[in-house]
Amino acid sequence: MTRNAIVTGGTRGIGAAIAQRLKDQGCNVAATYAGNDEAASKFKDETGINVYKWDVGDYEACKGGVAEIEKEQGPTDILVNNAGITRDGFFHKMAPQQWNDVIRADLDSVFNMTHQVFPGMRERGFGRIINISSINGQKGQAGQTNYSAAKAGMIGFTKALAQEGARKGVTVNAVAPGYIETDMVAAMDEKVLQSIVAQVPVGRLGTAEEIGDCCAFLAGDQAGFITGAVISANGGQYCVG
Repeated sequence: MTRNAIVTGGTRGIGAAIAQRLKDQGCNVAATYAGNDEAASKFKDETGINVYKWDVGDYEACKGGVAEIEKEQGPTDILVNNAGITRDGFFHKMAPQQWNDVIRADLDSVFNMTHQVFPGMRERGFGRIINISSINGQKGQAGQTNYSAAKAGMIGFTKALAQEGARKGVTVNAVAPGYIETDMVAAMDEKVLQSIVAQVPVGRLGTAEEIGDCCAFLAGDQAGFITGAVISANGGQYCVG
């Protein structure tokens, strides 16, 4: 059976790798994005995956956007909440706007998107919701109080909603990547990057494709007994039981 998937923030970096991996697995995939039209157009041309532009921090935009996607490809079976931003700064210097922007884009968006598809998944007896958290949502990170709070909130959301969906065939899981080889990480100061890699027991950055593989597994029928889990894909940098 062909499954229908939506990946938010799905045209670049980790999101693009997830969208491509789900397509490779045979899914119909729609990818959302917020602002980079050039990157989205290039992604669509290269992959054939349809792209949709809206602000996932806006509930009504999500309601309309999901309705448009479902009109074109059918009811949503798989949702990957990947979209997010950073607005880093030490807490004593953090402006309310820095806090609000990150909570809205990284955490409110999870409610906004999941609220559109969860009832239908329950009714049909199948659903896969995958939330892309972060190692910093597990251990915290100085200079990222807003981001760490949002990503930790995603984990709490995952564990709670998993209990509501379990008997209806809807699994809810999170993937918490460590430092992944993306454009954002590549732009870091070389000395800082080297110090980060030195903290990773496997001795390298992760790849976006490896996160895509985690999501593809969780999205499949074979993962039906896994729910409320957090997959720590961080090369051993932070180990949790």
